[in-house]
Amino acid sequence: MRVQLSTAIVAVAISSAFGVGSAVGQSQPAQSSQQTQQAQPTQQAQPPAQEKKPQWKDTAEYDLGQAVAKEADPKKKLELLNQWKEKYPNSDLNENRLESYLGTYQALRDPAQMLVTAKDLLAVNPKNLQAMYWINLLTVSQNQTSPEALDLAQKSATALLTAEKPATTPEEAWKASKPQLEILAHRTLGWVAFQKKAYPEAESEFTQELKLNPADAQVSYWLGTVILAQKKPERQSDGLYQIARAAAYDGPGALPVDPRKQIEQYVQKVYTTFHGNDPQGLQQLLQTAKANAFPPANFEILSADKVAEEKERLLGETNPSLAFWLKLKTALTAPDGVQYFDSGMKNAVIPPEGRPALKGTLISGKPELRPTVLVLGIEKGDTAEVTLKVTDGPLSGKVEPGRVIEFRGVASAFTPTPFMVTFEIEKKNITGWPAPAPAAKRAPVRKGAAKK
Repeated sequence: MRVQLSTAIVAVAISSAFGVGSAVGQSQPAQSSQQTQQAQPTQQAQPPAQEKKPQWKDTAEYDLGQAVAKEADPKKKLELLNQWKEKYPNSDLNENRLESYLGTYQALRDPAQMLVTAKDLLAVNPKNLQAMYWINLLTVSQNQTSPEALDLAQKSATALLTAEKPATTPEEAWKASKPQLEILAHRTLGWVAFQKKAYPEAESEFTQELKLNPADAQVSYWLGTVILAQKKPERQSDGLYQIARAAAYDGPGALPVDPRKQIEQYVQKVYTTFHGNDPQGLQQLLQTAKANAFPPANFEILSADKVAEEKERLLGETNPSLAFWLKLKTALTAPDGVQYFDSGMKNAVIPPEGRPALKGTLISGKPELRPTVLVLGIEKGDTAEVTLKVTDGPLSGKVEPGRVIEFRGVASAFTPTPFMVTFEIEKKNITGWPAPAPAAKRAPVRKGAAKK
């Protein structure tokens, strides 16, 4: 997803910092030949001339330049600029005129013409900061992806990183503008690498940009995208975090509401697919990403497999009997579950000696009094999973559903649908069944009365 950014929002105060059109209207019209001759002796007495300053061709050009400088209406200013260009195509002040074109097209909200003008300006002066700035900004915002456009943007961005203060720019203005130029340059270099599918390079540039400008949610989205595009499982968490940042962040520099909603839906889908259904974990991810441009140290979104492994590990520590049964049940419910039972379980003691006995909840039994068959639920107390067949006589007492029983028996049969594992078991291997009531004591025999 790419959100087009308004130049009015993104642009720094580059016009005032670098003096857009500053020379237009400031130079004086060219002197007549008579004036030049009269001034000649004085000029000869001056030190050697410095770099030649641009000069008006004549008074008419000067008047046009003055009219351009004074005109506030951008449409009328554009007409005057076009007149100037038509009448004086080779003007000494062409660079200044192109800068005025840039400002005028910006006022007219015409980014396409701004980009064309910036390229013309760079052709006139390869070090013109305004030209480099707008080429960086507009190549990205106008989605210019031709090889020529990407190459020019890359060169302009690289030049911005090493640009020196123009002589006419005040020191304070330069200090204020330089960090913004660095942000823009890294943003452009990252985007160009992104278009070229040079994902590691794009990641590096986007990361540098976000360190300088953490509020750039669009770059957070791009950064997440290029990380995921590298298809490294160990980087999945980092990529998803950055996309979650683009969805959740709502401060200055945030994406518009509708794109954020779309991105959040994407995050929810990918998070659930990768990690599993965990609404609380998803909300925690979004809240953390909203507050921080980069994830905290040791941040990781566990994959569904790792989540299952962790749950199994914890269950093995807290309830090893249930952990053993669930692992066994997973094997039995697989497509080859019957084969697994026949080849690995049948006629074997389950659980093996040395492991804790299985524990289940009594659901039913037959007969109800002195039963020889018990039906238990292990994973869930109300779902039948196990049948115990007592092989050495009936149990004492009656069936009491809900009673918890521990057992170890020989697996004798299995049906996948409905799921049921049958065990043959001796009474001594059942724990938790009510012990038989102690035999009632016989009342002592009272001696009869003596015979008379």
